[in-house]
Amino acid sequence: MVVPALSPVALTVADPEAMRDLGAHLAAVSEPGDLVCLYGELGAGKTQLAKGFGAGLGIGDTINSPTFVLMAEYAGRLPLFHVDLYRLADGVDAAADGLLDDRQADGVTLVEWADRLGELPPSRLDVRIEGTGEAPRTLTLEPSDERHARLVAAAR
Repeated sequence: MVVPALSPVALTVADPEAMRDLGAHLAAVSEPGDLVCLYGELGAGKTQLAKGFGAGLGIGDTINSPTFVLMAEYAGRLPLFHVDLYRLADGVDAAADGLLDDRQADGVTLVEWADRLGELPPSRLDVRIEGTGEAPRTLTLEPSDERHARLVAAAR
């Protein structure tokens, strides 16, 4: 068995459609318990990636940023827990809201604005998105372990 590399991978994504395609590729190899943390400025494309991820899991519902409810749940091949921490000041608020819990072990969790979560679980894929507006995005995919390195391999 070939073990995927743990080193970060940089990608260029040309437009929102390509961002959704990337999300669908990641979803295709996702397994229960995966955690994907999304970082980037407002308008970077985090929600576009989440929309593609949902489509890749076979979710027919419209996926929007759950800014005001903090977490939306969707049924697909695996349950998708879509968390958006934009309105939170820090990880204390997130912990108080109990956003990461045992239910998510059966599905995949995507966290937008993950830097606001405070202490992150050690097993995850960090997706850092640079750029906004009409320009292409530069993404850096950083797996924390072999489990999440398989997601990076699917993105290449």
